[in-house]
Amino acid sequence: MKIEALKLPGVLLLTPARHGDARGFFSESWNRKTLRETGVDLPEFVQDNHSLSHKAGTLRGLHYQAPPFAQGKLVRCGRGALFDVAVDARRGSPTYGEWVGVELSYENGQQLWVPPGFLHGFVTKEPDTEIIYKCTAHYDRVSDGGVLWNSLGIDWGLDDPVLSEKDEKLPEFENWASPFEFGAF
Repeated sequence: MKIEALKLPGVLLLTPARHGDARGFFSESWNRKTLRETGVDLPEFVQDNHSLSHKAGTLRGLHYQAPPFAQGKLVRCGRGALFDVAVDARRGSPTYGEWVGVELSYENGQQLWVPPGFLHGFVTKEPDTEIIYKCTAHYDRVSDGGVLWNSLGIDWGLDDPVLSEKDEKLPEFENWASPFEFGAF
């Protein structure tokens, strides 16, 4: 597995090896032992999520769960393609409010590790795109929150995304009080 540290500390891009032939391919998308052997020790995962977005240009985010239910997420694309974003939301962090984005697709097989304390969102680039992700904490409705998608200067590659009613009404980053503190995770 190839592991690349991105510009925000703790955010990683993982590229599992694919072994293919005329039938297709096999890939080991998660192996704790393999990662530990490379010096990466991610927290335990307790929940897997899978979502489908029918239309290209569907934007979901920027979401988080507040402590004590903060989630780390290992995100991959099962079908189609998406632009996946992590935003440092840890008060006191030298990179607070900064973001990093990568294209995840069925074709490239890459995965993004989004640590607890980061906002997460994505926009689909193809119709019928599926996102699959492992979480380090169970869903908790009361701790669920978000920040308005266009309040951080992220280049999503579109101006008029397909949004949920919930995501349209999220607060702007500058008017939001982060529940995360640098060094807490």
